[in-house]
Amino acid sequence: MKNKIIIASIILLGTTVVAPAQDLSAYIAQAEAQNPALQAYALRYDLAQEQVNEVNSLPDTEFGVGYFVETPETRVGAQRARFSVKQMLPWFGTIAKRQGYQNALADNEYLEYVIAKRKLSLEVAQSYYQLYGIHAEEQVVQQNLDLLDRFKELALNAVEVAEASVVDVLKLEMRQNELNAQLAILDERKRAVAVQFKNILNVAQDTPIQLVDSLTIPQLETSDSTEALETNPELLKYDALYKSITQAELLNQQESAPKWGVGLDYIPVSERTDLFPADNGKDIVMPMVSVSVPIFNSKYKSVTRQNELRQQRITAEKEQRLKYLENLLAEAKQYRNAARINFNAQQQNIAQAQDAEAILLKSYETGTIDFSDVLDIQELQLSFQRKQIQAVQDFYEQTALINYLTNN
Repeated sequence: MKNKIIIASIILLGTTVVAPAQDLSAYIAQAEAQNPALQAYALRYDLAQEQVNEVNSLPDTEFGVGYFVETPETRVGAQRARFSVKQMLPWFGTIAKRQGYQNALADNEYLEYVIAKRKLSLEVAQSYYQLYGIHAEEQVVQQNLDLLDRFKELALNAVEVAEASVVDVLKLEMRQNELNAQLAILDERKRAVAVQFKNILNVAQDTPIQLVDSLTIPQLETSDSTEALETNPELLKYDALYKSITQAELLNQQESAPKWGVGLDYIPVSERTDLFPADNGKDIVMPMVSVSVPIFNSKYKSVTRQNELRQQRITAEKEQRLKYLENLLAEAKQYRNAARINFNAQQQNIAQAQDAEAILLKSYETGTIDFSDVLDIQELQLSFQRKQIQAVQDFYEQTALINYLTNN
């Protein structure tokens, strides 16, 4: 009766699927709030926004003071000093064009921030699923160690009644040693990936990480259209760059217009004591208007040509990037579909391996158990379980990449 209970418990051991116990979005939100690299992108955007206020200003006002060492005499008196103030002004609409250009640059920085944020989410997700894969492998290896303990108990019982050899027990122990070594290696891998994961989150290394107990692959195929790539921030960035160059050209045309200025000179005049003409000692006040005309404007023509070349370059780069993202999306879909196929195949293999194992163990009741065959089947089952876990990890990693590409 004891042996039958052991056999039944061995047969029931398999891959169970439960609902996720930890929401990945919580870790993504934590990374977005604490990751220093993302914070740097946010600060760059804030800086670009603040620079809009910087361009909304006029050139410095010029003040001048002069003193006549030798006072020039005029009809109404001697000039003692000269005070002047001058303010240059851009052509009408120039400041608005500068603001438009700087706002376009700020939009570029915002898209860089959005791209960095999405890449961070992808990095968190993929690192999380790597941890899940290692954790799941540890579980199945430990399950197989438990199986070997039960096999060893059966083998010892068989040795007592001369139905098995001590060699069978030694083979089981060697297999246990191998699995224990694999478990230790998995633990080392988990420690390394956990360090990376916690650094992404920017949390202390002693912070515990909660993972889902088990994941499975949905059988329903999701539809991810290539057209969704058009809203990917990596492509929208090129549109924003193109717009910023358009704004730069508008500003360049505006800068090529004349500039003008207003000013005022004030000259105090001393009263004459030898004569008393009309307006004796009357100070001089002289309003001024100046105009700066860019007669030699080859610089502005060159900037216009440069802007045209930049826009052509950006158009070409966007087209090339779109092709790259299309290839990446097609590859990710292919890998995800392959993961689903592999998962289903391993599910069948595991079920068949468990049936074969059950048949071999049931033969123990007749005294004809072959522990070499049991070990072979057990090794195959572990291999199938690991491949299935890798398929699940691949599926969710590729899904995270597809979500990044299609702006989901």
